[in-house]
Amino acid sequence: MTSDAIRARDFYTDEGTEQWRILGDGGTTFFRTPSLATSARLVGAIADLGGVEDHPIDIDIRADGVTVRLVTCTDDYFGMTRRDLELAGEISSIAHDLGLRGDPLAVESVGPIVVGAVDIAKVMPFWAAILGYEPRRDSPAEDLVDPRGRGPGIWFEEVEGPGSGRPRMHVACWVPSEQAEARVQAAIAAGGRIVYDAQAPSWWTLADPEGNEADVATIIGRD
Repeated sequence: MTSDAIRARDFYTDEGTEQWRILGDGGTTFFRTPSLATSARLVGAIADLGGVEDHPIDIDIRADGVTVRLVTCTDDYFGMTRRDLELAGEISSIAHDLGLRGDPLAVESVGPIVVGAVDIAKVMPFWAAILGYEPRRDSPAEDLVDPRGRGPGIWFEEVEGPGSGRPRMHVACWVPSEQAEARVQAAIAAGGRIVYDAQAPSWWTLADPEGNEADVATIIGRD
């Protein structure tokens, strides 16, 4: 693991990260803007930060705002580092100068898609081929990622075999911890049910009225 790796608590206790939330492996926020031009100005200013060419930042730009995700990807590590922590503060400062503020409760991350398999090594090549994905560098035997950084990751979960009565595939939705229980209750009110909650608030597994499953996940308890 990289020497400057940090944990979630390191990120949250540092000044300058109040406008960010950790979803899965990366610190994320959303800067709401009044126009695409303002969004572009923010992204341009972020691009001018020193060192970003060597430490890529995930940025999604829309007419109503910009989502920024900070995560470090190496051959043996996928998570946050001291540099991501520094960038969070620098980006928040840039946004402030443009009259913008991050809204950490406006973010979520859909994925990974979890595929159950008896023989993971046998089924992974199919999913890599059909999606155009590649093995994640730090966990190539169990994870696939979109090399373009757009689609959700694919995580393979070992199962004993068919016949359990549960679906073999489900999706995870990462949300800020403040919103997790409300999201779970909304899903229940919409006809869902809890399948597994022993690990809550790290995650809840829910099913829709026909038994299709999904997770509501947070960073709590994973550090």
